Amino acid sequence: MTPWQRLPFALALTVLQAQTPASHKEEMPTSNPEQVRTTPLYRMTVVQGSAKAINYRNLKTSTKIGLQGTVLTPKATGVVKVRSENGIIHLAARIKDLPPASSLGGAFLTYVLWGISPEGRATNLGEVILKNAKSKLEVTEGIQTFGLVVTAEPYFAVCQPSDAVVMENTVGKGASGQVELIEAKFELLKRGQYTLDLAATPPKAMDPGTPFDVYQARNAVTIARASGAPAMAGEAFSKAVAYLKQAEAPDGKEKDRIIWAREAIQRAEDSRLIAVQRQEAQRTAMEKKAVQDQLDEARMVASQAASAESQAREQAGRSQLENKALRNELIEQFSDILQTRSTARGLIVNMSGVLFQTGKAELAPAAREKLAKIAGILAAHKGLKIEANGYTDSTGSERFNRQLSQQRAMVTKDFLVSQGVAPEVIGFKGFGDESPIAPNDTDAGRQENRRVELVVTGEGLQEAHEPQGPAEPE
Repeated sequence: MTPWQRLPFALALTVLQAQTPASHKEEMPTSNPEQVRTTPLYRMTVVQGSAKAINYRNLKTSTKIGLQGTVLTPKATGVVKVRSENGIIHLAARIKDLPPASSLGGAFLTYVLWGISPEGRATNLGEVILKNAKSKLEVTEGIQTFGLVVTAEPYFAVCQPSDAVVMENTVGKGASGQVELIEAKFELLKRGQYTLDLAATPPKAMDPGTPFDVYQARNAVTIARASGAPAMAGEAFSKAVAYLKQAEAPDGKEKDRIIWAREAIQRAEDSRLIAVQRQEAQRTAMEKKAVQDQLDEARMVASQAASAESQAREQAGRSQLENKALRNELIEQFSDILQTRSTARGLIVNMSGVLFQTGKAELAPAAREKLAKIAGILAAHKGLKIEANGYTDSTGSERFNRQLSQQRAMVTKDFLVSQGVAPEVIGFKGFGDESPIAPNDTDAGRQENRRVELVVTGEGLQEAHEPQGPAEPE
């Protein structure tokens, strides 16, 4: 029983256009750039498990290996006589009942015998040329362990097998004692993509006056063109086209036309391989460049972020110095006029002493003079905010003191506005007899408590390390 019979498999065949009957000879369309597309003429996939490779290393005499048709060509059979001589394996194959390759699709014109290593490396051992559904082929293989398969191909010079596997080796009883079977993972085999590159045009009937090799040459040139050979391997492709032109000459001798056609096939395949290799190199280079561009962009973003962070730190340092300088400057200027201290709330300028009479909210002349100077300082420094907080001594009721402190704060605000301070930067509140700064049991103490405190705030004027002052009532 053959591996194809032993192992599970599935055959998927999708026909994307009509095909001619197997018994009808077909002609592939001439190479025309307008007809080249990436749409496959058809797609054929044979899925199978592991097949058998044969180790001929210990072969002392000749042996015979069978060839059995797959589900694509179930009636095909064959035998291969194998002999080893000085490390070279000589193969003499005989095949019968193999239908024309075109029966599998218009793009297939011939068959190729392959030697497949256990690692999936394929060697084109030669073209299987049919005559009355039979073929004879004598070839050599340089490696000692391989499997044999036959595939349908668009031309004889292909470098990788298609998925259309039509025959596979089998081992008979007479050979079992001379050879060793080895598992070969055919799924590792790199497949050819020739059929996917053919123009999606219906095959034409073959002209009996045109040598069969010319049709293969047309296929080879068409596939090379679709693979980008004109741009990527111009010199080799131009030679293929020139040879094909000579092979197409209807008045030429058949023998000469065959020679030119086979030369065109080989040159076209060479140009296709060059194009594929260069495209792969370009793709690899583009991928490397894309990765490098991403790395460069990441480095640039990181550098910009580091630079921005450094600039931010420098700016913060400058701002801190500038804020500290501003705070010190304002403290010095305010202190020349009124008692001033720096707190976590901001700068507090204390208007106390003889600035208010008992029970009154009128500013004393001394208070007006001092506030006028304060207003000049505030007007010269944009971005500051001021809040006037009014306080009283303990004389009077709580309600009266709250109203009086509110009036004293409002009077202070109005005077500062009259001296040029923007009204939107000044607020006021009254806190009554809360938070006294001196005892209320003496005249001097009560006089100190009758006051307005100007809380000056702005960026850099707070000292966060100082404890927060007592919460102020709303």
